[in-house]
Amino acid sequence: MSEQTSPAGNWNYPTKVRFGAGRIKELPRACEALGIRRPLLVTDPGLAKLPMIGAAVDSLKKAGLTAAVFSDVRPNPVGRNVDDGLAAYRQGSHDGVIAFGGGSALDAGKAIALMAGQTRPLWDFEDVGDNWKRVDEKGIAPTVSVPTTSGTGSEVGRASVIVDEATHTKKIIFHPGMMPGQAILDPELTVGLPPHITAATGMDAFAHCLEAFCAPGFHPLADGIALEGMRLVRDYLQRAVRDGRDLAARAHMMAAATMGATAFQKGLGAIHSLSHPVGAVYNSHHGLTNAVFMPYVLAFNRKTIAERIAAVARYIGLSKQTFDGFLEWVMDLRREFKIPHTCREIGVEDNRLDELARMAAVDPTVGGNPVPLDVANLKGLLEAAMAGRV
Repeated sequence: MSEQTSPAGNWNYPTKVRFGAGRIKELPRACEALGIRRPLLVTDPGLAKLPMIGAAVDSLKKAGLTAAVFSDVRPNPVGRNVDDGLAAYRQGSHDGVIAFGGGSALDAGKAIALMAGQTRPLWDFEDVGDNWKRVDEKGIAPTVSVPTTSGTGSEVGRASVIVDEATHTKKIIFHPGMMPGQAILDPELTVGLPPHITAATGMDAFAHCLEAFCAPGFHPLADGIALEGMRLVRDYLQRAVRDGRDLAARAHMMAAATMGATAFQKGLGAIHSLSHPVGAVYNSHHGLTNAVFMPYVLAFNRKTIAERIAAVARYIGLSKQTFDGFLEWVMDLRREFKIPHTCREIGVEDNRLDELARMAAVDPTVGGNPVPLDVANLKGLLEAAMAGRV
């Protein structure tokens, strides 16, 4: 943007956040603050078996709240998960949702809350045009979000990513009212995450900050938060991966994840445009897939973003404060975390590149890339990622 141009924009920033170790004990108070007395706790099958979920339900019951658990949520949640959760919500006469877990549980929980009082089908609210205006706002149930990973930032997001199994596509379901009314960010809940999940989710948080910072448009609030989020990842992700009991590192990564989701309302780009269809078709982990595509997209966008990336390199304290130094650091981080170098290694097949490129070209994130995207250059990016050619 020219310095002579008077900037303008529409900005929205998030919700009430209870941040810090041990804050999960405030779950009953968070529910009560939103008028929730009969919450449906939405989580995933793995977490449902862990003591933290039982402890959460017990704390709610001790506070006089009636809680039930719904956990039929896939790692990449599908429409059926939302439908089944909605049936459980209505059958149990619930009056609010606790979305408790990683990105899949958070997205499913928010979508169930959205659908609680709607008469239209879920896909009518896909983030296309002004579809969000179809939502009956009075029918959105209040939501408390409790993340147990540090990646998606969905705990402060206004959307859910849900797979439409009929078309094998990830669709973004959006409405401003989907933002949880209360978020509890307790780093103690992430201490049990294994190193490879810590790394993959951390790279997801980093991708959100990186793409938001590079997205075109004037949004200095998002830029500042994205920049600081990247510094936190630089300083704390390796610590969290190496020692999962490092509570300070866990806390800073939890903050970075929330910051990424706060910032990416400015926009996302080709990392996500490619990651969404690959995740939908191959059920790959979203953060891992983002990490695979990251260097190829950086190289593709280089001419447009070189100065911005050099500024990032300076701010986060890299020894080589240039675009090349930043790319080298990303590559080193991927190697340390054993991130696959090619998308072939996560299952992508040569005979589906055309299909994946077409899917990527209509992904809602495609417009946020600093270099315009189309089917041809998206296929070129896929081919580079298949060959390992940065």
